[in-house]
Amino acid sequence: MIESVHVPLGDRAYDILIGSGILDRAGYRIAPLLNRPRVAIVTEETVAGLHLEGLRASLTAEGIDSVVHILPPGEATKSWPYLTQTVEWLLEQRIERGDVVVALGGGVIGDLVGFAAAILRRGVRFVQVPTTLLAQVDSSVGGKTGINSPSGKNLIGAFHQPSLVLADVDVLETLTERDFLAGYGEVVKYGLLGDESFFEWLEEHGPALKAGDTGARIAAVTWSCQMKSDIVTRDETEQGDRALLNLGHTFGHALEAATGYSDRLLHGEGVAIGCALAVELSAQLGLCAQEDPSRVRAHLRKMGMRVDLSDIPGELPSAEELMQLMGQDKKVVDGVPRFILTRGIGRAFVTSDVPRQKVLGLLDSELGRAG
Repeated sequence: MIESVHVPLGDRAYDILIGSGILDRAGYRIAPLLNRPRVAIVTEETVAGLHLEGLRASLTAEGIDSVVHILPPGEATKSWPYLTQTVEWLLEQRIERGDVVVALGGGVIGDLVGFAAAILRRGVRFVQVPTTLLAQVDSSVGGKTGINSPSGKNLIGAFHQPSLVLADVDVLETLTERDFLAGYGEVVKYGLLGDESFFEWLEEHGPALKAGDTGARIAAVTWSCQMKSDIVTRDETEQGDRALLNLGHTFGHALEAATGYSDRLLHGEGVAIGCALAVELSAQLGLCAQEDPSRVRAHLRKMGMRVDLSDIPGELPSAEELMQLMGQDKKVVDGVPRFILTRGIGRAFVTSDVPRQKVLGLLDSELGRAG
């Protein structure tokens, strides 16, 4: 079974294909995009060991040659040195403007390769082959590309839409439980931000999805991608509605920076904790029902996820320092952080009208429990 989500962006429109066995036919799907039978693949060491051979075999079966560049795994790869290395390698391979670059990997590879494609010869086409749940439901869709800076996450980048996204749920079987659940943090986000019926569906089917139910995984990825496509189509460059997709990220990005973008806290874990904090803050401000935060936390805990600051190993900075890290968030306007809050599950909105002391108080309280 293969589902398709169309992202209707005029001459930059593309399809997201979601299903089982897609990687085995990737060459067949990519072939129509090519001006010549050759692609450049950029991936990372762990993914290469698991999925590169299958991808190259599918390309060879269609008469397509491929060259490969393999980067180190981990968030630290999303940086200037590896971006420079990747762009220079693509130039050495004589990748032309009419060629296609394939990003095989999770969010780190997708973001970095997409940015490299955006700036190479002022823009070459690229195909996303996301290999993590997080990348399949979020980072591979919508054209946000970029790298991190010591000042903050994703502060350097460009909007550059892929030409095709191939999301094979079979590859999720190779993820550790921790990596799978980190991606699930982004799935829950979609239910919280705009579709209570999806959140209710996740409450019922989340355990099956975690256990490996292929149908449930296809359904969850498709539902998430359709929601993201709808938002991106309305607001491609994040002037309004698209900021809703950052639910949980204002807190989450600050926590990632505080933990040094390290294995202490994966991006999706930060998003899950950030979503719980955003709903808690909404309840404290009287915006949503008082039981909403406990309902969100109960579902995350049922799935075996990190939920509170106390779930992050090691020391965390003070509430004031976390607030300063939030000040580097991309959504800051005139020095004031914008928060995505909720008037109820499935009813998120963007606001800058959040008393600083309320946020500090919430962080202080959570840090106190963590201590």
